[in-house]
Amino acid sequence: MKQITYNKYATYEYFILDKYEAGIVLEGAEVKSLRAGNCNLKDSFCFIREGQLTLKNAHIAVYDKAGAFSTKESKRDRRLLMHRFEIDKIVGKINEKGYTLIPLSLYFSGSLIKVELALCKGKQNYDKKRTVAERDQKRALERQIKEYK
Repeated sequence: MKQITYNKYATYEYFILDKYEAGIVLEGAEVKSLRAGNCNLKDSFCFIREGQLTLKNAHIAVYDKAGAFSTKESKRDRRLLMHRFEIDKIVGKINEKGYTLIPLSLYFSGSLIKVELALCKGKQNYDKKRTVAERDQKRALERQIKEYK
């Protein structure tokens, strides 16, 4: 499993409650662009419209060597592939107050490209400050352990 990109911003902004795996529908030039690592998931999110899961605002750069065949825009909506019962389970949870579906990472699973989705609940400002403080404490502790050795 080779990871293409990871959404670090999601772990800062949201509490991650549950994780799912989905396939993604892409054009050929987009796959080549992903193999080169030209992707960003920072402001992306997922929604369900007409029973289909859709990824919005994921930036996959236009492949520069594709020529006239790559006329798609880089932030277009992309369809995600999951089983119907999984989508129904997610819909039930999203309809609860404050839950959203965020992509955490894109990765290769064999020759296929998969998206790791997370069911999340938004953090308040004090939760974000606590996350930063815990991260700083962890770094300081690791630094002290390294100096002690």
